[in-house]
Amino acid sequence: MAILPKPLQRLIDDLSVLPGVGSRTAERFAYYLYRTNPDKAKNLSNSLSTLHDSIALCPKTFALIEAGQELSPLYTDPSRNKQIVAVVAEPFDIIALEKTGQFKGTYHVLGGLVSPIDGIGPEQLTISQLVKRINDDEVEEIILATNASVEGESTALYIQRQIGAHSVKITRLARGLPIGVDLEYADQITLGRALEGRQEI
Repeated sequence: MAILPKPLQRLIDDLSVLPGVGSRTAERFAYYLYRTNPDKAKNLSNSLSTLHDSIALCPKTFALIEAGQELSPLYTDPSRNKQIVAVVAEPFDIIALEKTGQFKGTYHVLGGLVSPIDGIGPEQLTISQLVKRINDDEVEEIILATNASVEGESTALYIQRQIGAHSVKITRLARGLPIGVDLEYADQITLGRALEGRQEI
């Protein structure tokens, strides 16, 4: 015998698949959506239903952009220096670096990190596109802004080897970032200092 109405249980089950959301949290979310103003639930439903059709990847930086945009505004902005490129693992890492207010270059999103245990190899990342950008945009500096983890370090080393033949300065974020901390969870001061203290490798 079902304890909850099937529509509510389906919502709980769907919410439970989200990262960091356990069954109890999913129950609270679902019950809140049921009890709150129906417009809130409808707005959430609309956002979810249009999510994939409304977002695209910038073909140059691989950052998230709105569908219909040709390139990321962070790339087309004339005040940004296209000769300096910060290489990050995921799109939300851009937000973390932008919050420092200290970076005026452009970005390149890898789409993940090399992780053999998860079946992710270099060919599944946008590394070859990064190498092409070095020539196309006459890039002078590549900032390897991957996480301070085993995967982040191995990805940075692989990229360094791939672009070693190019006459481009390669730097890494300074070690102000604690080991094992993802960029999106680092505070602005730590990230700012890491950007200022980046070192050539």
